[in-house]
Amino acid sequence: MTLFRRAFLGIAGAAAFSVASAGLASAAALVVGSYPSNPPFEYKTSSGSFEGFEVDIVNEVAKRLGMTVEISDLGFQALFAATASKRIDVAISSITITRERLGSQSFTQPYYDADMGVATRKEAGLSRIEDLKGRVVGVLAGSTGDKWAKENREKYGIADIKSYNAQQDLLMDLSAGRADVAVSDVPGMEYAFLKMKDLVVKVRIKTGEQYGLMMTRDHPLLARANDAITAMKKDGTLAAIHKKWFGTDPAAGSATAAEQPMPKP
Repeated sequence: MTLFRRAFLGIAGAAAFSVASAGLASAAALVVGSYPSNPPFEYKTSSGSFEGFEVDIVNEVAKRLGMTVEISDLGFQALFAATASKRIDVAISSITITRERLGSQSFTQPYYDADMGVATRKEAGLSRIEDLKGRVVGVLAGSTGDKWAKENREKYGIADIKSYNAQQDLLMDLSAGRADVAVSDVPGMEYAFLKMKDLVVKVRIKTGEQYGLMMTRDHPLLARANDAITAMKKDGTLAAIHKKWFGTDPAAGSATAAEQPMPKP
């Protein structure tokens, strides 16, 4: 009896351990940071859940990795410290892949091509980039729009640069006349202008910018996440997500439609 009881307890213990291990494996989460004031790429619903183009992408990537997703709300600049410190695995927020960022972060292959734009009130007399002379330019702090404005301030005679921590605050100040111009990513601004009908993108700045998932430098899941994006392009999943959020099919050969190399430092 004693031997049988020990054997039974051993089997029961092993089974319990197996169930617990399976539970831990199934609960493995991809920890994601997001700046959620960035529709249609990511935003928070009234219930507190995250939705958007990049939210759908990261959820699909995690699904293909056999993982769940945990998304936390962070400011745009805080995303870089959070990945660098390994507090999160992935950052999403239409983050442009740049050589400077590749010095401390890793990126998957790009999945979106984006231009920057110069937005104003509809009645403003601005039709070309040279019309920035003497204007107050609003930018999102830490963004590539911020970088562009600082680098081109003297060239175009920009009077002042105002930095904002939230895109909504930037566009509200633009609408109210507290900034003359906003320099930011075109897709996010045009999405906002569906409701803010007094504002419009007047000039496009061709930048060659591309967005990817930003991850901790040399993250162990980087290659697998990149492979998942390749598969999503090949099987049409990424194109379907694009159509859902932008209403159109991605352009042939674009970063949304075609496999691209993973960026290297």
